[in-house]
This record gives sequence, structure tokens and C-alpha cells, in this order.
Amino acid sequence: MSSPPPAPLSHRVPDLAALELLLAVARLGSLGRAARELGITQPAASGRVRALERLLGVALVDRSPRGSRLTEAGVLVTDWARRIVEAAEAFDAGARALRERRDARLRVAASMTIAEYLLPGWLIALRTRRPDTAVSLHTGNSAAVAERLLAGEADLGFVEGLDVPPGLEGAVVARDRLVVVTAPGHPWARRRAPLPAAELAAAPLILRERGSGTRQVLDAALAAHDGATAPLLELASTTAVKAAVVSGAGPSVLSELAVTEELAAHRLVEVPVAGVRLHRTLRAVWPAGHRPAGPARELLGLTAGQD
Repeated sequence: MSSPPPAPLSHRVPDLAALELLLAVARLGSLGRAARELGITQPAASGRVRALERLLGVALVDRSPRGSRLTEAGVLVTDWARRIVEAAEAFDAGARALRERRDARLRVAASMTIAEYLLPGWLIALRTRRPDTAVSLHTGNSAAVAERLLAGEADLGFVEGLDVPPGLEGAVVARDRLVVVTAPGHPWARRRAPLPAAELAAAPLILRERGSGTRQVLDAALAAHDGATAPLLELASTTAVKAAVVSGAGPSVLSELAVTEELAAHRLVEVPVAGVRLHRTLRAVWPAGHRPAGPARELLGLTAGQD
């Protein structure tokens, strides 16, 4: 008949607090002085020594009015305890170095609109709190941001799509509205009535590439009209799309955040649209089951209240 498996190691090996107390007794020659050094009461120290002796099954300390002296077994156990405590100190130093290395850098991946119009303010605020943290920023569409996070190449991401990408968790940081814009000379700029959604769907537009949050929201909004027709131009950055629209190449659908200055300066005109809702949610995202820590957690906290 086989013997039962041994109890877990954590049930058989003393905890670090007990071993540190034993080392202090050996060094100071007094249980009372050892207790004061460790910031505990003498009765608590006595109880800790008795618990250690019960666990090991041997007497470790001889107590007398003149002080406390280690038994032969206590001397041997103290030598072992010293190695364990030194190993624990090395473990703690290594873990601290890992935390410091993590806290010294922050890798952010953000979709274009958030990177250009929201993230700079958040990063400036983060710098006042963590001036020694080096921040690297990678921009791309929402799909590219998700890929970076899932590949472990970013600590925190920001996306603009309809939903949290698969494999990620997220928190809402802002709401955004998409607007139809065109150059002042385009026929739509002179319309008196809102543009019907069907006409918007049928018009060749200058659009961001597929995979972008802007394109995803537009395609979903126009799904009842068989989606947007083939684009006139498909460009990979909001800046390039704006430049093409301002030049008179054609209309587009862009974030309100991205065209505020152009609308105020009358370089672009907003075209009202009827029968379609062009709103979206902006989110901070991270790999599922891995809540942001260190600078990433602090940056996430700076976005709170933006919604």
C-alpha cells in the first residue's frame, strides 16, 4: 500500500517572518530586543518562536533571565534560515528590478484620431506624474492596434470601432461623432435639406482604409442601404483624407474631432445627413485577463471622466 503524498511545502516550511525573528534572536541574544527590532510585542515574538518549534518538532531557543540562547538545533536551523532569507531578499530585489524596468517604459498603440486629438493631452498629464517614464507611441487603424496588443507589443491601446476587438477588454474613454464634410465648392455644400442616407451610401467618398474605426462605423451605419459604394479614394491617414477633401477631390466622413479647425476656418463644410446615426465609442483596450499595471494603469486613470 502506497504512502500518502507529503503535505505541500508551504505547510512544512516556516514563513519568512518566523525565520527573520530567529536570526534576530541569534544576533541580539535577546527575544525582547529581537521583538523590538522587528516591531512586534514580546508576547507575539514568544508565540512565533513556539509555533516555529512546534512546526519543526525541536526546541530552538533556551530562555533565561539573562537572555535567550540558541540550542544546538537552533544554531543549525539558523544557518538554514539565513540562506532562505538571503534567497528571499534576492528574489525581492529581482522582482523590484522587474517592476522598475516595467515602470520605466510605456508602449502605447492608438488609432489615428485618438493619437492625434486626444492622446497628446493625456501623455502630457502622465509626464507630470511620471517624468522618468519613456513613452513610445505606435499609430495605426483599430485592427492594427488590436494586433499589437495581442502580440505583446503594446501595454495599452486605444481604438475607435463599434466593439471591443476579440481577445481584448476595454473601457470607454470618450464618445465621438462622425460628420460628412466637403469643400465649399462641392454641390453638397449648397444643399438646403439634409442629405438622404441612401444618397450618401451611393456617392463615391474619400475614405479611410478598411480596418479603421471610422470605416467600420460608416459601413455599419449604411448597412440598411447595402453599405457604402466603392470609395473614390482610400487613404491610410486622417490627415491625407482631409487634405484630399480640402483640395476639392470629393466628400468624406471623418471624426468631428479631426475637422474642428477646418470647419471653423471654412475650409470644409459639414453636410447634415438624414436617416443615419454616425456616432461611435472610443475605448482604451488591453489583453483580456491582464488589467493594465504601472504607467499603463496611470494613463488609463487619466482618461477617466472623458466619457
